[in-house]
Amino acid sequence: MKEKQEIKDVALALAQAGFDKKGTDIAILDLEGLSSLADYFVLVSASNVKQAQSIADEIEDKGAEVGATVLHREGYHEGEWILLDFGDIICHVFGGQKTRSFYGLEQLWNDAARVEFTGA
Repeated sequence: MKEKQEIKDVALALAQAGFDKKGTDIAILDLEGLSSLADYFVLVSASNVKQAQSIADEIEDKGAEVGATVLHREGYHEGEWILLDFGDIICHVFGGQKTRSFYGLEQLWNDAARVEFTGA
């Protein structure tokens, strides 16, 4: 079983991968005690479908680099909302702010603590 800090470090690395591909409005939600789905959500916005796909590719590559495997992937071909399930971490890459606002994950999970991330 992975330690909480180890999982958080992976979430931060995945968020950084999104930042490196010019993702915006990056948020990491700590779901501990709120959900059995995952420990963390990483949310990233892109300006268009192609950028969303590029961000998802980079996140998946970074996951492999740090030992996290994608267990399930959805929405890649459409690119409006790409979900990458790493088990303990679920990354949501939105192909535009409109889609992100429509689904409102931050509002749905407003009880979740936010992990500080500024990107480097």
